Amino acid sequence: MRDEDVSAQAERPVFDATITPHRSLTQNGFRLVMTLVCLAGIVSSIPFMVLGAWPVAGFFGLDILALFIAFRVNFRAARAFEQIIVTPIAVLLRKVTHRGEEANWRFNPAWTKLEREQDEDYGLLKLSLVSRGRSVPVADALSPEERAGFADALGAALAQARRGVDYRS
Repeated sequence: MRDEDVSAQAERPVFDATITPHRSLTQNGFRLVMTLVCLAGIVSSIPFMVLGAWPVAGFFGLDILALFIAFRVNFRAARAFEQIIVTPIAVLLRKVTHRGEEANWRFNPAWTKLEREQDEDYGLLKLSLVSRGRSVPVADALSPEERAGFADALGAALAQARRGVDYRS
């Protein structure tokens, strides 16, 4: 086997995951909700306008504006993500905030372990990569059940990376 093939296999990912915050409302769902809220606000404000209480319509408009701003802030926060790549020679962790600020960590898989904070009622509360005294929390955006499944998959990938490259394949 040539040296290029060996180094290519050593850099081939054993595990590659990107974690993004869950959002249950899509852009089309957002448009539908905002359309319905606007229609409800207009229909609800018409009787007040007819009776001469026009400031009430303005307050309906402020409510709609506040809801719109809250949704936009929520969608902006969804741009954050976390990427974990495990190869036989490195564990790479990349965290990007919703503002685009990036933090990167690199660990040796031989010295990296998973630290779990478990609660018997709630499940896996916290998961961290620990290496040489450094502890970095991962998978915070996942639910406890999803985090437990992710921890199992990541633990298996770390074990496989510690075994090294399989040169037979």
